[in-house]
Amino acid sequence: MASSTRVDLDGNPIHPISICMIGAGGFIGSHLCEKILSETQHKILAVDVYNDKIKHLLEPAGLPWADRIQFHRINIKHDSRLEGLIKMADLTINLAAICTPADYNTRPLDTIYSNFIDALPVVKYCSENGKRLIHFSTCEVYGKTIGCFLPKDNPLRQDPSFFVLKEDVSPCIFGPIEKQRWSYACAKQLVERLIYAEGAENGLEFTIVRPFNWIGPRMDFIPGIDGPSEGVPRVLACFSNNLLRSEPLKLVDGGQSQRTFVYIKDAIEAVLLMIENPTRANGQIFNVGNPNNEVTVKQLAEIMTQVYSKVSGEPSLEVPTIDVSSKEFYGEGYDDSDKRIPDMTIINKQLGWNPKTSLWDLLESTLTYQHRTYAEAIKQATARPVPSS
Repeated sequence: MASSTRVDLDGNPIHPISICMIGAGGFIGSHLCEKILSETQHKILAVDVYNDKIKHLLEPAGLPWADRIQFHRINIKHDSRLEGLIKMADLTINLAAICTPADYNTRPLDTIYSNFIDALPVVKYCSENGKRLIHFSTCEVYGKTIGCFLPKDNPLRQDPSFFVLKEDVSPCIFGPIEKQRWSYACAKQLVERLIYAEGAENGLEFTIVRPFNWIGPRMDFIPGIDGPSEGVPRVLACFSNNLLRSEPLKLVDGGQSQRTFVYIKDAIEAVLLMIENPTRANGQIFNVGNPNNEVTVKQLAEIMTQVYSKVSGEPSLEVPTIDVSSKEFYGEGYDDSDKRIPDMTIINKQLGWNPKTSLWDLLESTLTYQHRTYAEAIKQATARPVPSS
């Protein structure tokens, strides 16, 4: 059981609070619920349309935290119960979003409505009722780096000031309107500006989280198994799907984009610090990522191939990757940023947080889970009946 004598970063006792967690049934929400229930005495009003990823926290009824979590099956688009739940809680955490790149330019209206319009009532209810809000945004609000506009042979492209992303300094640079891939980033940025304005004008207590590729068990979906067959999840789940099916990993435009990856359990530590240190977190925007785990997408594919061979015991393919164009993979209107490398100064100063897990270790944990969870199901789904003689 969680200790009742826990203290915050300033040595003050941490008192139990009630948390309305919107999107509790998703990847991040499931890990955050686990952390809160196992290590604290806080209560959770879990709001989502689905609860598959948190069923192990809801059943059976005799679990030690059974009286500290309630699941409310609510679609926040059109449910009057949402304001009542926000009023009941001390803190609201909004995780709800469409955050799959393949949808940004093929379903731009859904993307904009989900990430902007549907977030407006949450901000409004928190502001009007004097409730604290932790809102999950995205590293995509930064858009393109300044460095990407320089000639490829310009030495300034190697200068961190031209590509490392800082919450209080870096500009948010998007592509042209016809590149609908930026619908997600633009919607998310506008919500950030609304929240910031509510804080400035109406005293809303808020924290904004910008995740940089949080990775771990239960992330995204595997097409045709626990998601639509035609679905295209984010890069790590796409690669996992290829590995599980013994298919070459598809590198979009050669896989030259650079990304950083952070382990979900490290990232959740940061979120718990935000929850329990409001005086340090209020009014802040936090990058949450691991700049030490920086690779190109092509390098990620190579490492994942090695790790999966280790955890599965299966040999790697002779041709482990193939190149595809972004138009072929994502459709018309796709665009991308060259790098997403977070500056960690603010979160380190305010909360003393630093990520710990290496890229190899987080991939080993994730792929071990995915192999155990999906490998047999994929074999059964792809097995063909043997013709009778």
